Amino acid sequence: QGVQQLIKRYYKNQQKEREEAERMKKLLVHEQELWQRGYLHIAGIDEAGRGPLAGPVVAAACILPAKFKLNGLNDSKKLTENKREKLFLEIKKEALGYAVGSAEPAEIDALNILEATKLAMFRAVKNLNISPHFLLIDALEIPNLKIPQEGIVDGDAVSASIAAASIIAKVSRDHLMIQLDELYPEYKFAKNKGYGTREHLTALRKYGPCPIHRKSFTPVQEQSSVV
Repeated sequence: QGVQQLIKRYYKNQQKEREEAERMKKLLVHEQELWQRGYLHIAGIDEAGRGPLAGPVVAAACILPAKFKLNGLNDSKKLTENKREKLFLEIKKEALGYAVGSAEPAEIDALNILEATKLAMFRAVKNLNISPHFLLIDALEIPNLKIPQEGIVDGDAVSASIAAASIIAKVSRDHLMIQLDELYPEYKFAKNKGYGTREHLTALRKYGPCPIHRKSFTPVQEQSSVV
């Protein structure tokens, strides 16, 4: 029975590996097509932090090698924190190039969150240490760039490059919010990352907005008028 169990486990693992290899193959369909068209350096671009009430919106650009394979790579929202952290380190090690860019709360208030997101993406591309030949972007297009680009709806679920960028953006922003928690501990930013949790809203009502709150967002605006 012990041998039979080992055999079953072996074939089950083999099946999982085949399924993961097939999933990764599908994630690279957009990249493969562009590589075949002669675009060598393809940068995937995604953002993290459009919804929070505090902190910057952070974007990442990531250029993967042609023979890239990283089991478990997925949209950052579908991964646990531990898995994101692990993949974050592996992506940085394997990528040809990566960079982050951000737009601060004051810029979000001045421009609106959509335009600030595009600005953060623009900065991420400009911060790359290797020039991209094509951009694959999650759902958006970035103005003022002469690089060919394509916005893909749900791109972080269908493109390996965008999924990698989503992980870099998310983990980079989370690390920043943990640092900002030391400056503003009453809001528990290390825990809520600036999102409007019940605990965060309670602190906002008690202490009012701090310098990194987005004053144009309604829950913050309401407390600003009270203060």
